[in-house]
Amino acid sequence: MGSIGRYIFRTTLVAFLAILTGVTTLLWMTQGLRNIDLITSQRQTVLVFIAITGLITPLLVLLIAPIALTLAVAYVLHKLGNDSELIVMNAAGMPPRRIFAPFLAVGLVASLLVGAMAFYVSPECLRELRRWVTEVRFGLVTDNLQPGRFSVIEGKLTIHIRDREPNGELIGIMVDDQRDEKVRMTILAERGDVIMDQGTVYLLLKTGTLQQQETGTDPRIIEFNDYAFDLSSLSPDLGTITYSVQERFPWELWQAMHANPDSKEAGRSRAELHSRIAAPLYPLAFLIVTFAFLGAPQSTRDSRAGSLISALAVVAVVRGVGFIGAISGESEPSALLLPYVALVAASGLGGWGIARAVIIEPPAFVTNVLNALSKSLARLVAGTAGRAQ
Repeated sequence: MGSIGRYIFRTTLVAFLAILTGVTTLLWMTQGLRNIDLITSQRQTVLVFIAITGLITPLLVLLIAPIALTLAVAYVLHKLGNDSELIVMNAAGMPPRRIFAPFLAVGLVASLLVGAMAFYVSPECLRELRRWVTEVRFGLVTDNLQPGRFSVIEGKLTIHIRDREPNGELIGIMVDDQRDEKVRMTILAERGDVIMDQGTVYLLLKTGTLQQQETGTDPRIIEFNDYAFDLSSLSPDLGTITYSVQERFPWELWQAMHANPDSKEAGRSRAELHSRIAAPLYPLAFLIVTFAFLGAPQSTRDSRAGSLISALAVVAVVRGVGFIGAISGESEPSALLLPYVALVAASGLGGWGIARAVIIEPPAFVTNVLNALSKSLARLVAGTAGRAQ
């Protein structure tokens, strides 16, 4: 790679990282607002909030990186065109495939980044996010049991403790459970502790009595040494952690596909696995399409604008076919071929145009629409300037 190639590679890589960082940060802030209750209602610090919401960043990068690469390549080619550098390189006898080489290098970097996110980093971070949120809510359950205070849940479950030891052990516990209309249960225990087992929170009580009374019958009193009372109602989402398809690693998706091939779970796992496999191919396909439309020297701004719109339209169609294939593939496995067909067709046609140095021009109606809009805008600006004078 010569000096021109290094220049193009460096410029494109910087543009790609800048766009990726900016858009990812914006979407991260938007998504983070959904978890602002971690600070307001659950009394967590800003650092905990940033750490938890930051775990969705790999998933955002996975989705944004192909589009960011498309915009970066379009920006660099537009810059080279405006500065007449493409014309000079073409006049010097440099073939399009040589100009394409540094862009391809950036595309490979983006593809490797997307592949790492899809196959390991994103599911691992989403799993950690699930575990961390569980632990935060577990802390919330513990904090709600304050000495001398009656904690009322859903209006029918009341918990009171007399004191709390420095090691967290609870002293003098009373539980009044009226959630079942037919059975009222009152528990008194000398000591207890809050524990979590497989995502479920329990109040482990020691040395006490359980008074149970069914409607129309006399109460029964039972003495116990150990009794586990389920506290999951204090935090409805705490149940046993079951990872979604987005939170599973590829080998787990493969196992779920074959565990029960005819189930809906197998269909979702199959669609997710194929989406992961196709994910690293999108940056390369988008790169090839964008360069095929914008890589040739063009003399007018209208031509470049039309080529840019055409490239973005093809990219949008390819990505849309990918989404349709992934959604339909949950119930119809043959639909999972659609993303691969779209990727191969776009890459193949674009690669053929680059190799043959074919100038791909937008359809005539696109150019006509752009010219009409340009003339209308010019008349509007001229009229506004005339009235201002």
